[in-house]
Amino acid sequence: MARDVKKVVLAYSGGLDTSVILKWLQEAYGCEVVTFTADLGQGEELEPARKKAEMFGVKEIFIEDLRETFVRDYVFPMFRANALYEGVYLLGTSIARPLIAKRQIEIARQVGADAVAHGATGKGNDQVRFELSYYALEPGIHVIAPWREWDLTSRTRLIDFAEKHQIPIAKDKRGEAPFSVDANLLHTSSEGKALEDPWQEPEEFVYSRTVSPEAAPDRPTYVEIEFEKGDAIAVDGEKLSPAALLARLNDLGGANGIGRLDLVENRFVGMKSRGVYETPGGTVLLAAHRGIESITLDRGAMHLKDDLMPRYAELIYNGLWFSPEREMLQALIDKSQEHVSGTVRLKLYKGSVRVVGRKSPNTLYSLSHVTFEEDAVYDQHDAEGFIKLNALRLKLLRRRGMNN
Repeated sequence: MARDVKKVVLAYSGGLDTSVILKWLQEAYGCEVVTFTADLGQGEELEPARKKAEMFGVKEIFIEDLRETFVRDYVFPMFRANALYEGVYLLGTSIARPLIAKRQIEIARQVGADAVAHGATGKGNDQVRFELSYYALEPGIHVIAPWREWDLTSRTRLIDFAEKHQIPIAKDKRGEAPFSVDANLLHTSSEGKALEDPWQEPEEFVYSRTVSPEAAPDRPTYVEIEFEKGDAIAVDGEKLSPAALLARLNDLGGANGIGRLDLVENRFVGMKSRGVYETPGGTVLLAAHRGIESITLDRGAMHLKDDLMPRYAELIYNGLWFSPEREMLQALIDKSQEHVSGTVRLKLYKGSVRVVGRKSPNTLYSLSHVTFEEDAVYDQHDAEGFIKLNALRLKLLRRRGMNN
């Protein structure tokens, strides 16, 4: 708290932690607080956040529906890359942070604030994601991270502070919370408390967006997804906006028990953590996108994309969405999607999603070349020279070994 702060924009959910942060900022910094609450499809009523902020005397309150922006400008570009962190995680929390941070900085400029604040703890990845984004967009901004500054280092102290300042506390917050949840239109993330032992299987109550695969319908669900230049634009023939399309896939995937992930991951800050994720629509979308790429992308382009994907995913996970290297990779990825258009048919059944059909006006699949029947376009004798040329270096290596 070395710097004098006059006005700060707080990323505000209206929950216990950020409500305590709001009051703490007013006391510790003696500054005016502006609240910003983003609707990214977390499925919660956001107006109570406005009422709480008003209760603290906040004059400038921003509550914004960013669902379409989130899916169109962040989720879809990421899915063009088929991004998976450590091979399995669809980056649902990671991809939301740069959008929130970007809007915070824009609001700070709009209201003349000299600082921004977030509620991320000093142990997690989100502090890094928020702050790298802040500094990339506004290098001179002052960042306040209360969890790294205050002495409210336990749940008991936090609740005592809330009671002292008459901050409403939900009943489930007075006891030991079973786990913490972060949600948006792409996924839910649950971690901590009851989930900290990686040997213990998560209880069914942890899951909120998916039925268990065992309880899913006994009959498969078929769905068709249409793509245009790498982005999904329609489900079962119905054109939908990006957010509406992802919501539809969430419903379909969740009803069939698709998208559950129990993961021990490597955090950017250095420790391992256990998270339980639900990404029903994203899991369906990933399978569909790879399906349409399988017939529209050239082998070299596809393999190059697959080689670069882990690096791209790591950049997003580590909070480097606004870095030049991520933007460079995005340009390459977007170039690869120019002909990725067509329709994919998928079979959803008890936790699994399988591509069972794909078609495209830009297909590279040539039946006349791959048929087992007689054809007039492929001379099988050409394969002999192809094989001999590729075997040449292997022959030379073997001969050297025999001579030694």
